[in-house]
Amino acid sequence: MSDWFFYIVFYSLLGCALEKVFARAVRSQKQVRKCFLILPLCPVYGLAMAAMLALPEEDSFLFLVLRGALICTAVEYLVHLFYDRALGVSFWDYSGIPGHIRGRVCPPFALAWGVLSAAAVKWLQPAAALLAALTPPWALFALWTVLAADSVLTVSLLRRHRDPELLAWGDLLRYARAFSQSSTS
Repeated sequence: MSDWFFYIVFYSLLGCALEKVFARAVRSQKQVRKCFLILPLCPVYGLAMAAMLALPEEDSFLFLVLRGALICTAVEYLVHLFYDRALGVSFWDYSGIPGHIRGRVCPPFALAWGVLSAAAVKWLQPAAALLAALTPPWALFALWTVLAADSVLTVSLLRRHRDPELLAWGDLLRYARAFSQSSTS
């Protein structure tokens, strides 16, 4: 069970790094690319990879790409639906891309997730499994504790303000200053 927790956190961390690189590469105006207040994690990546790893390993890279495209896109759709319905926020919107489904998923990113997840299963997962085996239980417990606290703070912030940009410390501090100034006036 601790290996699965490690994998979800590990791939969520890598996903956040990938999001940052992507945002800079395309010069996105939306630079906040994490889904938690404290930890730099994008859980959609961790959950999608956990779903991929739960299935039997395949030798065919092409089959892994196809399976990854389907599984990761399904997870992406469900995570977006959760964010939208439970928290009232949207971290991504593909509505400008042809073939999108309600702005939650789209063919070009489905293909990208397929290739990335297949590559991760084939070449990155052996190293992730080694890291998981070497991580002491106390470190996983500490991480779990921080993640639980971060989740409570993040959900509270998002449900109250419905603005994922507040997950950036700079924006949160500006909001707090503006709020404190307006309440003292």
